[in-house]
Amino acid sequence: MELPVASDGIQLSAYRPSIPLSAAGGKATPGGYDESGYHQCYGDVGSVASCGSDAHTGYETLDSPPHYDFYANTEVWGRRRRFRPSLYQLHANPEDDFRPPLYEETTGGRMEGGDSPAEDEEEPKEPPPQPTRFGWVQGVMIRCMLNIWGVILYLRLPWITAQAGIGLTWVIILVSSCITGITGLSTSAIATNGKVKGGGTYFLISRSLGPELGGSIGLIFAFANAVAVAMHTVGFAETVADLMRENGAVMVDRTNDIRIIGIITVTCLLGISMAGMAWESKAQVLFFLVIMVSFASYIVGTIMPASPQKQAKGFFSYKADIFTTNFVPNWRGKEGSFFGMFSIFFPSATGILAGANISGDLKNPTVAIPRGTLMAIFLTTISYIIITATIGSCVVRDASGLLNDTSSPNSSREDCVGLACHYGWDFSECINNNTCTYGMSNYYQMMSMVSAFGPLITAGIFGATLSSALACLVSAPKVFQCLCKDKLYPFIGFFGKGYGKNDEPLRSYLLAYIIAVCFILIAELNTIAPIISNFFLCSYALINFSCFHASITNSPGWRPSFRFYSKWLSLLGAVCCVVIMFLLTWWAALIAFGVVFLLLGYTLYKKPDVNWGSSVQASSYNIALNQCVSLNHVEEHVKNYRPQCLVLTGPPSSRPALVDLVSCFTKSLSLMMCANVVTADPSPSAVEKASSNSHVTWLNQRKVKSFYRGVVATELRSGVNVLLQGAGLGRIKPNVLLMGFKKDWHTDTAEAAHSYIGILHDAFDLQYGVCMLRMREGLDVSRPSQSHVNRGFDEGPESISIISAPPCIQTSIASTVSLEVEPQPSTVFQKKQGKKTIDVYWLSDDGGLTLLLPYLLTRRKRWARCKVRVFVGGQTDKKEEKREEVLALLKKFRLGFHDVEVLPDIYQNPQPGNVDQFEKMVSHLRLDTNPKQDSGSTRQQEEPWMITDQDLERNKAKSLRQIRLNEVLQDYSREAALIVITMPVGRRGVCPSTLYLAWLDFLSRDLRPPVLLVRGNQENVLTFYCQ
Repeated sequence: MELPVASDGIQLSAYRPSIPLSAAGGKATPGGYDESGYHQCYGDVGSVASCGSDAHTGYETLDSPPHYDFYANTEVWGRRRRFRPSLYQLHANPEDDFRPPLYEETTGGRMEGGDSPAEDEEEPKEPPPQPTRFGWVQGVMIRCMLNIWGVILYLRLPWITAQAGIGLTWVIILVSSCITGITGLSTSAIATNGKVKGGGTYFLISRSLGPELGGSIGLIFAFANAVAVAMHTVGFAETVADLMRENGAVMVDRTNDIRIIGIITVTCLLGISMAGMAWESKAQVLFFLVIMVSFASYIVGTIMPASPQKQAKGFFSYKADIFTTNFVPNWRGKEGSFFGMFSIFFPSATGILAGANISGDLKNPTVAIPRGTLMAIFLTTISYIIITATIGSCVVRDASGLLNDTSSPNSSREDCVGLACHYGWDFSECINNNTCTYGMSNYYQMMSMVSAFGPLITAGIFGATLSSALACLVSAPKVFQCLCKDKLYPFIGFFGKGYGKNDEPLRSYLLAYIIAVCFILIAELNTIAPIISNFFLCSYALINFSCFHASITNSPGWRPSFRFYSKWLSLLGAVCCVVIMFLLTWWAALIAFGVVFLLLGYTLYKKPDVNWGSSVQASSYNIALNQCVSLNHVEEHVKNYRPQCLVLTGPPSSRPALVDLVSCFTKSLSLMMCANVVTADPSPSAVEKASSNSHVTWLNQRKVKSFYRGVVATELRSGVNVLLQGAGLGRIKPNVLLMGFKKDWHTDTAEAAHSYIGILHDAFDLQYGVCMLRMREGLDVSRPSQSHVNRGFDEGPESISIISAPPCIQTSIASTVSLEVEPQPSTVFQKKQGKKTIDVYWLSDDGGLTLLLPYLLTRRKRWARCKVRVFVGGQTDKKEEKREEVLALLKKFRLGFHDVEVLPDIYQNPQPGNVDQFEKMVSHLRLDTNPKQDSGSTRQQEEPWMITDQDLERNKAKSLRQIRLNEVLQDYSREAALIVITMPVGRRGVCPSTLYLAWLDFLSRDLRPPVLLVRGNQENVLTFYCQ
């Protein structure tokens, strides 16, 4: 194509990408990629011209600019999902006559090109109704503040101030707020590291730390919230029952009255919750206003002049000396200590996760959760400090409440005890006798007494308890629904179904209601309350640890938009939460951790099929990487030698016996890597076959601890060479090659046999040990339809050639997405071997690998009862001397082998009939005798696998030895469980590849037990020294 010159006045904007019109409505989708348009242009060879003259002009390209759809997992209503073109589609020849595969990850988009007309008609004409969504004020801040404020604020905070003094009470408040503030910062960081969905605390922890800890804490947190509904409801019912008793209204008795009131109350709260989040949110706003009015009433009451009735109860309005006296502690009773007061106050600082627990109902969770949570913590902390300072400046610790206890003008100041003496009151008698019923140290309803209108404080108590109960009643089902949908635990999926536009978990609401009613019927939760507080603290500890763990792993995926956090502060917060758990109630903390670890163990055992990109996965990578790098500083030593095996299995499911044998001596000991060479030209379909996850899945299902590595190569030998040189990482790399015997070599092409033996020579050149397994029934159990199975490792007569032309590989979307589950056939190496023998023919010293592998097998339970017999060659007249020599050497190796037999008959000539069979085996590979030496030499260079008479004569002794060894094996090892024999080595350039393969074939032929031919790399793998 001739490009326009600048003088033509052509603008680059004229060549912007022109995306084909969408099939849905015929509207253009700028900035997106329409797959159907691509296939309309490039679906077949003859369709290129039909795209118009501007299909490949100027800067025309399939490349698309960045777009939201390329990264999203969900669709936007009203338009088709856009897809990013794959790399293959960008660089492939547009004239290819098959549709290229798509590799975009999508959950909802249509991956096939073009919608059908029927699908277009089924599309909704109007957008679906939008569920109710809340902002950060109504959805998070108010909800958290209501959940933080509770009965302790009204009934225990003045008493804590009297015990600890204003100064230490501020310390208790600030320490508690620091812990919850750090947790709020950690929550904000996690919530802004990606799009947050429903599930609240469970969602945050599970997506950060993984399903193990996330699932356990989610189940506990949901249950704790359901029981907390009962706690707050019982607190409300107790207050109502007491008011009824004061007015003489009793239904049955106090306990049953609490039960009746509690059940009626929680039923009403359930109705509000099931009516929808909009009604529930309106109720929370109402409760918030009630609490604000009660606060205002309290503040106004502290400013108003004190009446004689209030002065008799210890209230004197703001006085400097009262503030000074109450600033220092005055411990009383068994709970009179700093940690005792801290344990009582801290539950009133919890509840910061109420907003995060409804994350699915927020307009923008990543903005609302940080802003609302931190603002709620700040405002509630200020409110606690203000109430502590005001109550401590107005009220004395002890008062009698009697109007007659005024000090007379004639009484002396020395006999009067307490601050009230300065204001004309004498409470000395009750102070000395410890019988005072009023004052901050004795009267829990002090805020109600100080308030301008006492019933407003009672209304505030009602608002605090009911709002907390309502928040917990909403949080528990929302968290539990998300847990049910993830299917981490059995028998709970029924409760995950949602209803309506808000996806309300009505079944989970009913479950939480039933749990709450059960605990309300107890009507006494003093022993259960510490456990619930500990469960909440356990959640806080895990949130802080999640933030720390995600930060410390340095994962590129950890990019929270909230920057005001510190990983070390998060760690400190996690430690503090654990410490506080044991300070509150040590036995409850043990129960909480016990339940967490029990559920953690179950999840680890079941291994749920989820992948959330957790920090645990990133940490595993970091640990493995650091350990691999640290091995570079460790020098190799023969004492630490481990057989690290590269196993040429093809697809592992095709040769299960080879996989099972190698797994026996590498499991939990050394490296095992299953290798697969797909012989084809590089293409997306070939790469998919080589790197398919189905192979790893099959290994995991078989419980084989092995890696998998697949490569694409034009021929088997070159692919194996890539694996021999490139497999492994640092010191963790293979040093032993294992492969199956090619039993069909005499019916396959000579080139295939030459390539097969070339793999052995390549392994020897690279200083690998080599093992070859032969079984009478063969190794390959793959089906004929598996065209990607490499046929070079072990084949039967029905197999195809190694170097046969690869078929035309085509693929479709279905072939790249759906993976067929391979069967799990049983093999002889999976069974217990009983009291059989492992016969080791240690005929040549290869460094000790021939002895080491049988020893490793006997360490497994299924091989432990087998007796190892070691056979060595020797002369008849020195048979006993040779046996003692080998026994002494084995004893130094400490292998536990005590049965040694010397075989002098291995040096005898084989039977003539077997020699004739060997000659027939290689007859079709012998080079015809030609008087013209130059012509014969040229042909041998062109066909190096051919055997000449000189080759046979030169290697006659070795050939006869292999024939004789097979006769010995037939005589001595017919009933063995396994035969391990030293593999002979064919010298390159001296022994043709086909002759070498004939040696290996004849040596291991017609044997019932499996035969493992072993040849180490001639370096020591055994030693009898200590250093």
